This record gives sequence, C-alpha cells and structure tokens, in this order.
Amino acid sequence: MLRSARLDAPGVLHHIMIRGIERRKIFKDDKDREDFLARLEKLMPATGTLCFAWAFMPNHAHFLFRTGSVPIATLMRRLLTGYAIYFNYRHKRSGQLFQNRYKSILCQEDAYLTELVRYIHLNPIRAGIVMTLAQMSTYAYCGHSVLMGNKKRDWQNTDDVLKYFGTQRKAARRHYEAFVSEGIAKGHREDLVGGGLIRSLGGWSAIEGAGINRSHMKSDERILGDGDFVEEVLSASAEKFERHYEKRRCGLDLDAVAKRAATVCTVEVDDILSRNKQTHKVKARSLFCYWASSELGISQTELARRIGISVSGVGYCVERGKLIARENAYQLQE
Repeated sequence: MLRSARLDAPGVLHHIMIRGIERRKIFKDDKDREDFLARLEKLMPATGTLCFAWAFMPNHAHFLFRTGSVPIATLMRRLLTGYAIYFNYRHKRSGQLFQNRYKSILCQEDAYLTELVRYIHLNPIRAGIVMTLAQMSTYAYCGHSVLMGNKKRDWQNTDDVLKYFGTQRKAARRHYEAFVSEGIAKGHREDLVGGGLIRSLGGWSAIEGAGINRSHMKSDERILGDGDFVEEVLSASAEKFERHYEKRRCGLDLDAVAKRAATVCTVEVDDILSRNKQTHKVKARSLFCYWASSELGISQTELARRIGISVSGVGYCVERGKLIARENAYQLQE
C-alpha cells in the first residue's frame, strides 16, 4: 500500500506516536528512558520544537509537538536513529527497533491541544503503570508531573498549556488536574487519532445520523480538526507540491542543482558526490542537499542514495545548507 506523504509546516501541532516493532519493548529500564529524555533535552531547543505533552510506555510513546524552524521529520529522524543505535548497542541486538514509520497527526491547536494533553498524559493510568492520579503527579516518565510542578524538564512547555486553565499558576494547576481527572472515565479515545472532522464526530454513521451532508465534509487520516482546518492544511500542502512541480517543469533537476552548488562554492560537480570533507566541498554538498530538498521536494532518502551517505547525514547537510544559503544570500536561480 502506498503511504501518504506527511504534512508539516512551521508552527503546526503534531500528535506523534512511536511503537516498538512487533510491539516489543523500546524501553527496558529507567536507563533507557533517561537516555531518550537526554536526547529530547538536546533536540527540543536545537530544533526550535515545543513539547506540550509526552508519555513513555514500555513498547510505545506519545508526544505532542509544535514544529519549530526544523521539520518534524528531521527532528524524529535524529531522535529515533540515535536512540535505536544506543538501544541496540546496549542490549546487544541488531535490526529495526521501531515499527514502520512513526505516526504523525497534524492537529487543530485551539480545538484539540488540551484534549490531547489530557489523553497523552493519561496513558500510564490506562496502561496500569500507575494506578492513581496522585501517583501520576510524581511519575517521572510522563509530562503530567512537570505540569504539576513536581518534576523539572526545561524542554517541556508548561506555560502555553496552563494558560488554558487560568492566569495564576497555582489555580491553573488545580483546574488542569481536575480536567485530567475527568478524562480517566473516558478511556481510549478513537476520536483523537486523526481523520479530520469525520473521525472527530464519530465516523460517517454519526455524520449521517446528525443530518450532515456527507459530500460537504473533508477528511484526512493525517489531520485532526474540523472541515475548514482540514481543507486549509491540504490546500497549503497542494500549493507546496505545485511549487516543486513548477521548478521541475522549468528544467530544474538534481543535475542542475548540483551544478549551481558547485559554481557557488567553486568546486567540481563530482566533489559534491564524493565523501571528501574539505570545508568548501562540504559547503557545496550542503547547499546541494538543501536546495534539492526545499526547492525540488526530493526526499532525504533519495538524496542519501544519490550521494552515498546516511539519511541522518543528509539531514545535517540540509540544515547546514539552509544556514549557508541564508548567511550568504545564495539563491538556486540567479
């Protein structure tokens, strides 16, 4: 089955879910969990990503992120690749750690932020890891304890969540805790795992039962929000695709991008495809990766195959190339 492209843009809210392959454990003990937390502590500020909620279970984890200047795909690749290498080395295993791709649902923030924070933070109770909300308030491996002020994680954003519950921090925490408590009885929430307004209203049967015209609704499993929000996101995504297509239609391809990067950095095109680490050649390679990714929409996996380096290596090149282009006002097309 073909996989739908992920949707992303600066400033959008994502409910991220990762799961171990064959539902195996991705955290075997607290040392594993602490390693993952250390990676979040480094990557959140480095990528400008905000984290509003998170929870670790033995074989899966949930996060609520708002994209910063770095795409969510870049953040997740760096986070999961590094952790998988650590996990395999520590536990003397090899092969894939995570099940397929991580799941990412783009969410309408005003309508769903607090609901998703509550849903994510109740995962340890639903899983039986902790038994009561009081225990949850001090549980180290869930963002609820941070919002309650009992654990400190500087990379977790608490202000933007608590402001929904009051202007005074003490009262806001009390109202937030009451809100979370009310959610315990709701159990698993199918309506919070994507599908636009269709999923949010309980599926097509509920839509038709309410007398809503099915043909007027817009749905997408990658998005959680009302019909207008889904339409807006898909429209923006289509515009991005059209821009990439127009560049290619005008004759811009990877060869043309490589020639431009080589010209700007005064190197040979072959130097871009080599693994030479001389500064000016690395600079050209970085510009090539950045322009190919941002202007042509070429996937980082395809670029990795093209220049013979790892996907994570391409990710670093893209970020470096973006800075080089901005600092020097380099343009792909003169």
